[in-house]
This record gives sequence, structure tokens and C-alpha cells, in this order.
Amino acid sequence: MAHPLRVPRWHFIAAPLLGAVSVFGFAPFYAFVIPLFSLAGLIWLWRHQHSARQATLSGFLFGLGYFGSGVSWIYISLHTYGGMSMPLAVLATTLFCAFLALFPAAVGGLQHGLRNAGVARWLLAVPALWVVGEWVRGWIFTGFPWLAIGYSQVPASPLTGFAPLLGVYGVSLILALSAAVLALGRLRYVLMAAALWLAGWGLGQIHWTQPVGAPVAVSLLQGNIAQDMKWQPEKVVSTLRDYREMVAASPGRLIILPETAIPVFYDQVPASYLNDLAETARAHGGDVLVGMPEQFPDGRYFNSVLSFGTASTHTYRKFHLVPFGEYIPMKWLFGWIINVLHIPLSDFARGDAYQVPMPVAGQHVAMNICYEDVFGEEIIHQLPRATLLVNVSNDAWFGDSVAPWQHMQSSQMRALETGRYMLRATNTGATAIIDTRGRVLQELPLFTRATLNGSAQGYQGATPFVDWGNHAALLLCALMLGAAGIIMWRKAAQR
Repeated sequence: MAHPLRVPRWHFIAAPLLGAVSVFGFAPFYAFVIPLFSLAGLIWLWRHQHSARQATLSGFLFGLGYFGSGVSWIYISLHTYGGMSMPLAVLATTLFCAFLALFPAAVGGLQHGLRNAGVARWLLAVPALWVVGEWVRGWIFTGFPWLAIGYSQVPASPLTGFAPLLGVYGVSLILALSAAVLALGRLRYVLMAAALWLAGWGLGQIHWTQPVGAPVAVSLLQGNIAQDMKWQPEKVVSTLRDYREMVAASPGRLIILPETAIPVFYDQVPASYLNDLAETARAHGGDVLVGMPEQFPDGRYFNSVLSFGTASTHTYRKFHLVPFGEYIPMKWLFGWIINVLHIPLSDFARGDAYQVPMPVAGQHVAMNICYEDVFGEEIIHQLPRATLLVNVSNDAWFGDSVAPWQHMQSSQMRALETGRYMLRATNTGATAIIDTRGRVLQELPLFTRATLNGSAQGYQGATPFVDWGNHAALLLCALMLGAAGIIMWRKAAQR
């Protein structure tokens, strides 16, 4: 006879499989219902486990499958382009995924402590704990909010209607609640979840922001410079020539080059070269945005975007830097990593957290560089004044993996949250024009040298998320956890 507290071993096989299959809900697959059922499967496992240790282990294994399949492209960055040895890159990637897996593990252990809360444990505590875990992961050690489960719903799920109100974490909350309902398997709760999905569809019909002015013609340049060649001295001349030719052939009033498209410091670029770019932009009555590093006399250098054209020169300097890729945290402890990773300019200085939109081409552009666009609460610093969002990136670091598509899905969520078009100009892709509904209107194939010519509509006004940020979603989580705690306390008092 089986021990009553013994859990079948298949639980611990199912957990990582459920985590791994969840990734098919994200770009480039966009099967948004899969994370709903995989998370429901994890919660079902938790319902049938009898100790905090078992629930913690299941959450950890789910996280290993989830992040192991979802962010394994970090190995490409470390080994293929960072120069780290294969064994060390495998170890570093594994440890990073294991660290991320601690967050669903913590949810598993904490929810077990509320076992006396009854149904409130599943409908209130578990969804709220899941989102709090995602939120903490989004800021601790500078944050890594990649693959927050709410992103999987962009752009086709009815739940995206909640994005302009509650942001990505609010979408995660409704999705986690729906998954808990499925795990419970009770009809009245299923009907309640269905009503939430219907409400999401209804909210998606609301236009929170309004068009302002005429659409602006844009040209987004994708230079397709190989990452292992980009910073080679012998490649600089041809890179400058290629981008000058691409700019000269661009019809857009707003021309955008990718992150660090010019692989030399601003003060080292010939003035005649920058004048040529500016003249092309002025001929169209607009401006060109150029990604290039800046160096200050005191030795600090920044990952920047500068504008040239009809307006005076404006500069955006990247604020949210990538640890170990763009700067070395705690150099007294991790300084040796500079000698292991062969990454050019791996110790950038940080720009200001609050920078104003660029007034270019008749628009006010909220700039963000690379993975800054996965931090929605930072993007809104430039709103509601900004009329367009612009992201410049170099995702060549991730090779031919799912990372560029996952990154673009984050941009799609930012467009939904803010009610703004998002323009993405990248080195190797995904270069795209995204509308206020998070839909990709136009895009270029990956790993091609091309220019995406189209138009973008500026918008004014503010969504509730622009006003509230993540506070509304976190307040809902606090209320849900508080209610679950009160219910558990009352049940204990009645005994």
C-alpha cells in the first residue's frame, strides 16, 4: 500500500515538461493558450502534493524547464560571441536558469503555507504570489523580467485588453487566476474566468489614446552586420559606407539606425560623415537617429542615440544597462569576468533615469535602447508627452534563436500598455512597425540587409497604465493576499 503522503514520481517529471512546453506560448509561436494550460498543470500538481518541500521542488523543476528552454540563447551570447569557453558557458547558463527557477519554487513553497485557506488559496493567493514573484524577478539585481507569463498573450489573446490598465503583470495575474480555475475544475469558477476573458475582449475595444497630427513616413535600417565582425577595425570603414548609402536611399522623414550602428565614438566620427546623414534627413524635412557610443573627457562612455537633421542635436543615453554585458557590477568581486568575456565596451556608464522625449520629425520620440523595452514602468517616464516609442537594438548577440522574437513581443506589450506606435530598428532583426494594439504591421526578415519603409501615427493622451504604472497590479495582488490571509485566520479561529 502506498504511503498517503508519498507523491508519484511522475509529478517531478511532469513539472519540467510543463515548464518547457510553456515557451510555445511566446513568440515566434504565439500559441497563447499553452501557458494557460501548462500553469494550470503546475497548480494541479501543487494541489496534490502534501508538503512545502514537494511543492517547492515542483516549482523549481517547472522553472528549470521554463527558463531552460526559454532563455537558453544566453549560451550563444556567452560562448559564440562573448568568447567564454564551452564548459564555462554551459555552467553559467545553467546557473542563471536555476536562479530564475527559484521564483516559481518560492511560489510553490509559500502557497503551501496557506493550505488552510481553502479555495481562496487557489483563486486568490496562488495567482497573486505568481505575479509578485515575476515582479521581484523584474527588479532584483537590476531585474530580468523576460518571459513574464503575461507577454505570452500578445497580441491575439483577449487578455491583452487589460494591458493598458494593469500592464504585463496585470495580464499575468488574470492568466494565473484562469489557470487556477482550470486546476480546480469547478464550473462556477470556470464561468467566472470566462467572464474575465470576455471583459478583456471588451476592454480591448476601447481607444485610450488619440491620434495627433498626420502619420510620419519612417525608414528603419537593418544593417545586418555580423556580431563577430562589427567591432573589428577593418570593418569600420565598410560599416560607415553601408549606413551612409542606406540613409541616402531612405525616403522617410524619420530615419532610424540600430543600436551602436556606428561602432566608433561620436567624437571620432568625421564631421563630414554626420553632415551627410543630416543633409539627407533635412532634405525630407526630418531627422535621422543614429546609435553610437559617446565618450566623455573623464573617461566615462555611454550607449547613446543622437539625432541629426532639422532639429538641433538631441541625445538619449541608455539608463538600464545589462549586467556583465554592458557593465560589471561589484567590480571588486566580478572584475575578473572582463578577462573571460571578450565583449567590446563592457563597462558603460549609466544615463539619467528620467530623460525627455526627442523632438524630431514633428514627433516627440520616447527612446529606449536594447532590452530597456522590457521594463514597462521605466518606459512610461517619457509619457504622456511622447507621441511615438522607438527601440534600437542589436540582437545579433543571440544568433538564430527565439530571442529576437521574444524581444519584439516585449515591444508589442509596451505599445499596448502606452497606446503608442513602437518603431524597432535593429542590426539583424526583428525590425518592425508595431501599432497601438500590439500588432506587427510591417517587419523585415531576420539576417538581411534592408530598409523598412512605412508610416507611423503619433498618439497623445495617457492609458491608465501610464498614470499608474505597476502600482495597480501590485495593489490587486496585495488585496488578494490579504483576503486569503483573513480567510485562513477566520477558519483557524473557528476550530
